[in-house]
Amino acid sequence: MELEPVATVDYHTGGEPFRIVPEPPVGLPGDSVADRRVRAMADQAVQELRRVLCYEPRGHADMYGGFIVPPEDSGAHLGVLFWHKDGFSTACGHGTIALGVWAVDTRIVEAPESGTVDVVVDVPSGRVVARVSREDGHASAVAFVNVPSFVLAQQVAVPTSRGEVRVDVSFGGAIYAQLPASAVGLSVAPEHAGELIAIGREIKSALNGTEHAQHPTDPRLSGIYGTILFDDLGDDADGRVHQRNVTIFADGQVDRSPCGSGTAARVASLAAEGRLAPDGTLVHDSIVGSTFTASIEEHVTVDGRRAVVPVVSGMAYRTGEHRFSVDPHDDLVPGFVLR
Repeated sequence: MELEPVATVDYHTGGEPFRIVPEPPVGLPGDSVADRRVRAMADQAVQELRRVLCYEPRGHADMYGGFIVPPEDSGAHLGVLFWHKDGFSTACGHGTIALGVWAVDTRIVEAPESGTVDVVVDVPSGRVVARVSREDGHASAVAFVNVPSFVLAQQVAVPTSRGEVRVDVSFGGAIYAQLPASAVGLSVAPEHAGELIAIGREIKSALNGTEHAQHPTDPRLSGIYGTILFDDLGDDADGRVHQRNVTIFADGQVDRSPCGSGTAARVASLAAEGRLAPDGTLVHDSIVGSTFTASIEEHVTVDGRRAVVPVVSGMAYRTGEHRFSVDPHDDLVPGFVLR
């Protein structure tokens, strides 16, 4: 294939990579960001570019990134199409946090030397905000204000190779199945990663295509995106709920961060259980030891359902820049995935 050189800026959020492509060398048309995503999935040139940037030798099985696209209107600063090794996702909290830092670092959005500025981003699931805090000229924290998040189903019976389990299903920009890791005899630890991947894929496969995986208003957002397995680390008197999780998303990818949209889904589930108070905090650890904190900004209604607007706080750090190219004689293009 022929491909113009592609410039990227790379960040990580809580250990999870995010490869930003400010000027994608392919057309990404559409009437909205959600429409651009649908068209991108059907465009072979766009899919080839995604694979080149995501697959080895330029990426790896757990790579993640986004193509910058125009926002829906002047109310947002930018739009983005999120991608991974298996396709294009509807939401990405860790990516939104990275985009907030990038937008301020590159002065796409002017920010004070010390203080807070909102970076407004249109994503396939709606309009979100990266609230970037700065100290002495550098970003110090980002609060990701998500789309309204809500529970779709509770205590759904799912047969697995480890026995029947009960899962909750919530929407946090994408749809996630959630269950305690102990329900399948595991804990959220790096040494169990292979087993966590396997059971996460099983549960996703079992639920996809069922009524529990359907978004109530927009079929483009339907489908189980990931499985969240969590360890409960207890509550304290100050209303803090502490959990450790791993999100197995797409086809067996492991989120190194605590997962931004997955954390939003957990906020919705914990609020519905009555465990996370309106003024409470979820301390959400990842499988690699990084942490997001989350709370409820407001309570709203979506299609007659009780919903919350979660705020997920973390930080992203720049890891480098790349200028990727494809040698026309290279017979390993777009690349390969070897876990």
